[in-house]
Amino acid sequence: WKAFPGRDGQKRDFLTRLDQKDCFYRLLIVSPMEPVRPDWVPDGPDAWKTKPIPENYFRHARYRFQLRANPTKKVTAFDADGKAKKNSKRVPLVKREELVEWLKRKGESGGFVVEEASLRILGGGRENFSKQGAQGVHSSVDFEGVLTVTDAGKFYATFAAGIGSAKAFGFGLLVLAPLRGA
Repeated sequence: WKAFPGRDGQKRDFLTRLDQKDCFYRLLIVSPMEPVRPDWVPDGPDAWKTKPIPENYFRHARYRFQLRANPTKKVTAFDADGKAKKNSKRVPLVKREELVEWLKRKGESGGFVVEEASLRILGGGRENFSKQGAQGVHSSVDFEGVLTVTDAGKFYATFAAGIGSAKAFGFGLLVLAPLRGA
């Protein structure tokens, strides 16, 4: 939020992803507006860089992708009388088959299909968080592979909105590299 000053109370319209690289961190931000360098980022030409994504970037048919996600499913809880409670509980998906199916569903609604032969799934572990005084845990999973766009409009909307839950905690940003000649 420090990269988007003056927006207190507004709805989040940006995605982030923090990657640790050797002895430094890389923060990726996807946003409809240009972020400003927060005061905690050191000065220097390599410390903070922004660039717009060209419109033609999303005109390719195939991309290599990376996605850090928090794949979950909702499980209905029941009260003592056997009635379904109002709020469901999210539980992490852990089996490879469940993760592949989750990603396929996200692709189907998001305008792409994942080439399953290229898919790598890396468990990223558990990430603790605190929200409004409550403690919680997200299960982090990294997906890598190749995807094919099936619906350009849905695909762009998915890229802009992110995939899955916990986007406010750095999940859901789709990192893309076009495959040339595709």
